[in-house]
Amino acid sequence: MDTYRALLAVVISFVILVGYQYFFVGFDSKKAVKDPATQTSVSSVTTPPALNQTGQATPPKQEALKQSLPPSVSSDHTIREINVETDLYSAVITENSGAIKSFILKDYKASLAKNSPGVQLVKTTEQEGFPLTFSWGDVAAANTFYSSSTDKVQFAGAETTSTLTMKGITESGLELERTYRFDRNTYLLELVVRVKNGSAKPLQGSALLHQANLPFEEAAKGSTTSLFVGPAIFMDGQRQEFKTKEITGEPKTVQGKVDWAAYDSTYFMCGILPENEGGTSVTMQQTDKLVTMQVGGALDALQPGQEKIYKYRVYFGPKKLSLLQKTGYNLDKAVNFGWFDVMAKPTLWLLNFFHTYLKNYGIAIILVTVAFKLAFWPIAQKGLKSMKNMQKLQPKMAKIKEKYKDDPAMMNKEVMNLYKTYKVNPLGGCLPMVLQIPVFFALYKVLLMCIELRHAPFMLWITDLSAPDRLMLGFDIPYLGGIPVLTLLMGASMFLQQKMTPSTADPTQAKIMMFLPIMFTFMFLNFASGLVLYWFINNLLAILQQYLINKQTNKPLVA
Repeated sequence: MDTYRALLAVVISFVILVGYQYFFVGFDSKKAVKDPATQTSVSSVTTPPALNQTGQATPPKQEALKQSLPPSVSSDHTIREINVETDLYSAVITENSGAIKSFILKDYKASLAKNSPGVQLVKTTEQEGFPLTFSWGDVAAANTFYSSSTDKVQFAGAETTSTLTMKGITESGLELERTYRFDRNTYLLELVVRVKNGSAKPLQGSALLHQANLPFEEAAKGSTTSLFVGPAIFMDGQRQEFKTKEITGEPKTVQGKVDWAAYDSTYFMCGILPENEGGTSVTMQQTDKLVTMQVGGALDALQPGQEKIYKYRVYFGPKKLSLLQKTGYNLDKAVNFGWFDVMAKPTLWLLNFFHTYLKNYGIAIILVTVAFKLAFWPIAQKGLKSMKNMQKLQPKMAKIKEKYKDDPAMMNKEVMNLYKTYKVNPLGGCLPMVLQIPVFFALYKVLLMCIELRHAPFMLWITDLSAPDRLMLGFDIPYLGGIPVLTLLMGASMFLQQKMTPSTADPTQAKIMMFLPIMFTFMFLNFASGLVLYWFINNLLAILQQYLINKQTNKPLVA
């Protein structure tokens, strides 16, 4: 049994240390991402042209821009910026390309600083490209001026929606009209683009809605957590993520029935939801940290005077599961718990349930940990009793091994008879632990990914449950910055738990077991304090259970 325990400890450590990269950073497999060469394409969709370095045409100089203005706009016209204020965000839309120049979330601050601004979802410059530029055929996305009759979007009285209409004309005679529809109570907005052939000859092209993004925010200081950041799509009923190495260099195009295509991070997303008929193509490319995307539809031909309308919905906002589920359009699939989705979502619901009444996510984490521990208490109880009974058999097993050391077959037979005589299951202590591993990973991933813990305070020096635990002393400690008090307490509790747990008589195996608390402490140094809090409370409950078991099993075994 001691061998089983030592093996289990090593396996669990391996899963957390090495398997962590798969479960929490992401599988580096091609299961979800199909190769365009073998993927079933949609015949009505055309592959967009290759992106340049920034994914968009180089913005024109001021003089060139003036030359491209519609006839109704004078050459000295000032390019205006239209301000949009809703209950949830502040946005700025520029007449140059009609794109979103700024999008600031009001309910999510960039940092814990007292006067911190909201999170800015548009980090790109004009040269890199702004989100939601539109191109059709050979009309470049960034080269079209759109005139607006207003410089501010207002909501009249009790109305919850408001619209903004912008018009532009290209040199080829293509008339473009962009209509934004904003709702003050949601992060979801609508974009309708009307394209009319105002020339005397037929025109042909595909509608492309462009997006360019840089990371929304830097990781917390000291954090080594590395979750997926980059383009993700929900296509043909499946979420797909595209790693940096897949889209660096040559553009990558996928085709199918696309519900949404987004620049995705742990806590926020900028997503395009096409509403065109038939299939959709999505082309992605990355240069350094800049990610560009094109969402395209079918190839269309417009006769003189003919027009075509393209509709999109856009979601720029937080990845809060309950909010995404309410919004619809399969946006909740942006919160990707992977293999543990079935257990993770109820866990997140329970966490929010406790927070509703207690208003503290730290306390909510403690109660969720207690709830899971109570649910598995009977299973763990049985396993711990089995381990304690195995410890009592150690002297008898040692005698058998000494007696039959030259006869392995007889030794195994006598050991099995010993187990049968005293009704002890050698795997009884391992199996209950194995059953708890999926639950552990589900809770672990929820605490790692849920936006609810971002900037959520607990108590004392722990002001952000999504950041590493540090007690600052007024000066920096090399590598750490401050003292990881909670992490050290977690390591100490794990050490005490190991001391109380029935130990092996083999000195080598005993050393392996006692080394685990040290290894886990170093591993958890830069994990989010919410994760460390969960593990610390779980250790304390395990110590309590082991204490009760030790009191109940002091009597010798009876055959």
